Amino acid sequence: MSSYEYRRYPYRRPAELDGRSERRPVVIVGAGIAGPTLALALAARGLPVVLLDDDDSVSFGSRSICQARHSLETWDRFGVARRMVEKGITWEQGEVYLGDKPIYHFNLAPEPGHKFPAFVNLQQYYVEEYLYDRCLSEPLIECRFRNKVVGVRPGLQSVEVEVETPDGSYTLDAEWLVACDGVRSAVRHLLELPFPGEVFHDQFLIADIRFTSELPKERRFWFYPPFHPTNSVLLHRQADNVLRVDFQLGRDADPEEEKKPENVDRRLRQMFGPTASWEHEWTSVYTFTCRMMERFVQGRVIFAGDAAHVVSPFGARGGNAAVADVDNLAWKLARVLAGQSPPPLLDSYCNERRAAARENILNSTRSTDFITPKFPASRAFRDAALALARDFPFARALVNSGRLSVPTAQLGSPLDTPETDADWTGGPGPGRAMVDAPVGNGGDDFLVDRLGLGFTVLCFAERAGDLPALPAGVAGLMVAPPGAPLPGWTVLCDRDGLLRQRYDARPGTTYLIRPDRYVAARWRTPDGAALASALRRATATG
Repeated sequence: MSSYEYRRYPYRRPAELDGRSERRPVVIVGAGIAGPTLALALAARGLPVVLLDDDDSVSFGSRSICQARHSLETWDRFGVARRMVEKGITWEQGEVYLGDKPIYHFNLAPEPGHKFPAFVNLQQYYVEEYLYDRCLSEPLIECRFRNKVVGVRPGLQSVEVEVETPDGSYTLDAEWLVACDGVRSAVRHLLELPFPGEVFHDQFLIADIRFTSELPKERRFWFYPPFHPTNSVLLHRQADNVLRVDFQLGRDADPEEEKKPENVDRRLRQMFGPTASWEHEWTSVYTFTCRMMERFVQGRVIFAGDAAHVVSPFGARGGNAAVADVDNLAWKLARVLAGQSPPPLLDSYCNERRAAARENILNSTRSTDFITPKFPASRAFRDAALALARDFPFARALVNSGRLSVPTAQLGSPLDTPETDADWTGGPGPGRAMVDAPVGNGGDDFLVDRLGLGFTVLCFAERAGDLPALPAGVAGLMVAPPGAPLPGWTVLCDRDGLLRQRYDARPGTTYLIRPDRYVAARWRTPDGAALASALRRATATG
């Protein structure tokens, strides 16, 4: 019995059923994680959005629970991240066991000075609820629940979308249609687009239970534990004193038998002992696939999140990759709709996010192959690495219980300007995500708070003469000593030196940061012409 109260969101009769029709700039299909995030990102840029979903509630079950720092930074722009952090379970460390013995401990955030933790564990239904609440309060977003897409007819200038409702069917005319409708995407099926990939046949049992005993916040992963000696087990803590226990079952398990409460309780009793008590929240047996579309942009239909690519759950890469997709897409789609960039800018969304999906699938597949080896030689390698890991650091690097989600590198993007300075020894180069750091004299003031929805120039300067000329419409952040002149720039205080350290900075060092918080270019001593050229390249206007 779930402790979460599933709300029903109201269905409202669409205006099109009464003969009122207009072309919409953007129609989004799917109200999971990706769809509402994209709707908020577009509305923040002044674009009206129609958000369609065939259901009228949030996802059933906890599903995607590990919300990564980069996703939280994105949601913070829309005023929902703090609510997630306050409700969820913050964690940055984890323990890996062989049998009942710990073989190594890891820390995902050994450095201080970030606004958000490495991860917050929060059930997907809460994430969706908070996103829905924000969408429903935004005048530019029209949420249409119980609106099912049953037809898609792409054209050269727009897309016709056939929608079925409790009151009948209607047609929406959209300049752009974005499919965020998940792994079983109706839009992808209606367009008969292939979704190639690999199927993994091992089965896993998720048991979400409300647990009364105090447990560490850290992630725990067991290989061959005494309470489940032939396979692996993962333990995560969630909000509301809920534990996620994930048992590897193997290929031959009977899913219907495994889901029976008495069989789930037997496994949990072996794990937690005879005196522990719990209540069931959600139980599911699953297998998984890794798949990816050939093209995420199909004319005026764009695919994002699980509709475009799907990975195994190991490493928390699914939901976080979906947020990164729409973060990448939103600013580009807004520029195209405003006539500021040509439509080919959207090709870079496909190029960059397919590369990210390939990286996520590669990491996910490696984790899967280590956790569920298919061949005797693979199992022998895995077991040898585990046996050595407690005493030998080199072996710990081989242990893969799920390489956890970090922002993927988008190296070689046509939007990035290659480096010309050879003396970089650190800092994020072109194609890599920006790194947060404190920028105030104290309190909660961080670099991520100072990055707006457009391009930003970050310059480390001792005096005004170190500053390049700012292109029109670009924000300027100047890292300088207190009292330095500010000719149209915002001055940041690097009190602890972390900003200079993390950006390998010296006087004159300058970064061009994209709206999705990725680095487009960097220089030791740029001039205005180099900066303007990099901006044209980053916006496909050069």
